[in-house]
Amino acid sequence: MVPDVSTGDRSRGLLSYLFGPGRRNEHTDPHIVAAFAMPGFTDPGRAPLNQHHDALTELADYLDQPVKLREQRLGKKVPQHVWHCPVRTAPGDRYLTDEEWAEVARRVVHATGIAEHGDDAACRWIAVRHAEDHIHIMATSVREDGRRPRNKGDGRRAQAECRRIEAELGLRRLKSGDSTAPKTPTGPEVAKAERQGRKNTARVWLREHAYAAAAAVRDEDEFFAVLTSLGIKVRPRLGPVTGEVTGYSLAAADDTDAKGEPIFYSGSALAPDLSLNRLRERFAPAEGEAAGRATALHASRAEPGDSWRHADGELRTAYMLVTRANGGKAGGEADAQVQAQTAAFGELLHNTAVSAPRQLRTELQAAAIAFNRANRSAIRAEHRAADALRQAGKTLLTAPSGKDGDFIAAALVSAVLLLIALTEWHAQRGHEQQAAAAQQSLVHLRAAQQQAARPALAQLAARAPSPQTQDRLAAAVQATIPEHAHRILADPAWPALATALAQAESAGTAPRQALADLSGQRELDTADRPAEVLVWRLRNATAERVSQRARSAATRSARSKHLTTKTGAASVPAAQPQPQPQPQPVDVKRPRPGR
Repeated sequence: MVPDVSTGDRSRGLLSYLFGPGRRNEHTDPHIVAAFAMPGFTDPGRAPLNQHHDALTELADYLDQPVKLREQRLGKKVPQHVWHCPVRTAPGDRYLTDEEWAEVARRVVHATGIAEHGDDAACRWIAVRHAEDHIHIMATSVREDGRRPRNKGDGRRAQAECRRIEAELGLRRLKSGDSTAPKTPTGPEVAKAERQGRKNTARVWLREHAYAAAAAVRDEDEFFAVLTSLGIKVRPRLGPVTGEVTGYSLAAADDTDAKGEPIFYSGSALAPDLSLNRLRERFAPAEGEAAGRATALHASRAEPGDSWRHADGELRTAYMLVTRANGGKAGGEADAQVQAQTAAFGELLHNTAVSAPRQLRTELQAAAIAFNRANRSAIRAEHRAADALRQAGKTLLTAPSGKDGDFIAAALVSAVLLLIALTEWHAQRGHEQQAAAAQQSLVHLRAAQQQAARPALAQLAARAPSPQTQDRLAAAVQATIPEHAHRILADPAWPALATALAQAESAGTAPRQALADLSGQRELDTADRPAEVLVWRLRNATAERVSQRARSAATRSARSKHLTTKTGAASVPAAQPQPQPQPQPVDVKRPRPGR
């Protein structure tokens, strides 16, 4: 059961909508099912057609009477005096009678402070039903005694009451909110998107692009520049005294009002963590080691896959941090750090969707969009704790293309495991909506990971060693990782792992040593396919060793050339002063540059 509280300033206008045909003629039988008190008034939904207009005006005047009296007393308008709360059951819920809906309405106005039970001086309100699955509660938020109601936090209170009603009426139990959800598109926004044949409303479209841009950039100037390059109109908000930028609003180029003016949405209206203040917290310069590693990688990267390998390492580090937090008490510095890792992981997902091979992007983009709801909670993030993961995500945007399929697959495996741990973290702390969003994101991320891994796993499995060798390698698994051996050997990826172990053995690493180096990783407890996890860990480790050997060889070669040059120069005796007026210069042959 979903309530949605909003406010306005036109009682008559809202009543005309509630008792009208609807925007798509969906209002088939609008009528009042409950009300504060309506002595002798006609229900506009039951009035004859020739009396409908008068009934609406009479009802609006009745509801507005306390408002008018307050305005006369204070000599000014009462702002946003119309309180509106649709309440809708979930798809598949049973039919509720008018009497049941009436009780729902009375409980909601009581819980929100609009009209508590037994309070004869409460606000005036009505509940209108014009569909099987929902009602609209409308009130004018001035009490009979002329005071404004004490309804602070009414949206949260309505949600809590609806959770209780669901349990009592046997309805589908929805997830509890925590006031961190973005604003949902309004009815007119949805209707406009449908008329224009759009999949999403302008608000949702802008939100998705703002998240993707924020993940890719390093400061707010770059953020605004990227949005502008996408054809989005950016309107900064300037402080009246200093003239500094204090906020911003965005508008889609083709989203205009009746006058042809663009419709702007502030960053906080798109999502709480897209406000300029929240973005600045993430854009603050990375400190210390994280910035150094990212800068060094950017400056020295020469091989395809280095950025993905770097991201894989940071994802695994984040996984260890989150799993430690999952085993501890909720709250405190650890949770602030995990919340930071969550936000940084959301950014990395967006950047992965841009950087990955084209065939993976659809699922990765869906995973990133779904995770937008999971990357924030009521816990305030300590963003500097996640600088390393955030910077690793940004380096993916400059990753050179090449033979990096193994590194992409390995990074996606680590991303899946981290997402599983984050889902558990949210669930342990009662973040129901975030856990559900993370679970939805996991479905898409798994699909991308499996698609990325399938060709390499099939190739490795096709080259599996002989049965005798596989038996020997299986014995090594049982001796080295006995607690996971059964699951590893039953995994469909076991033949691929056997090939990877045989390749490592040929490269000089004994299978037991290779397994011992990898088995201490806690991912094996989480993974549903532990053999596949070991494949990518082993392939990464082998590639890293080969890369290190190549770098060491290049370093030794460069050092040898440098020493040879110095020795050659030192072996030539310095020219001594001669009595001849013009001595002949010494001819020293130096290596040409680049040799």
